[in-house]
Amino acid sequence: MFYTQKSAFWFYTKTKNNNIYDMNEQRLQALLTFLEEDPQDPFNLYALGQEYMTSDTTQALYYFNQLVENHPEYVPTYYHLAKIYEEEEERELAEKFYQKGIEMATKKADHHALKELQSAYNNFLFDD
Repeated sequence: MFYTQKSAFWFYTKTKNNNIYDMNEQRLQALLTFLEEDPQDPFNLYALGQEYMTSDTTQALYYFNQLVENHPEYVPTYYHLAKIYEEEEERELAEKFYQKGIEMATKKADHHALKELQSAYNNFLFDD
């Protein structure tokens, strides 16, 4: 992924102000604006999914599922989507997205993502 102003904004505010509600709301509004301006950029959906993971899993699932449907090659999505389903005790869906993520990471030769997905999937299998 390349460095952009919006990814820098999201990362900076995410790491520096994670516990400040006003900043979270400001970051959320900025991300929604980015999505409105460029709905075809998968990072916008990914960042929104990430943003909602701790506060509204329904919204997080919405954005991550949009990514899977419209940008299936965006590998980081699968880890987070599977984790949400795992936490929601939707084991079949979690397994489906771990497997799909491993398949996509292998196809794209994304070795870092593949290692993370395989590790998470193995932990998922043994936590049964």
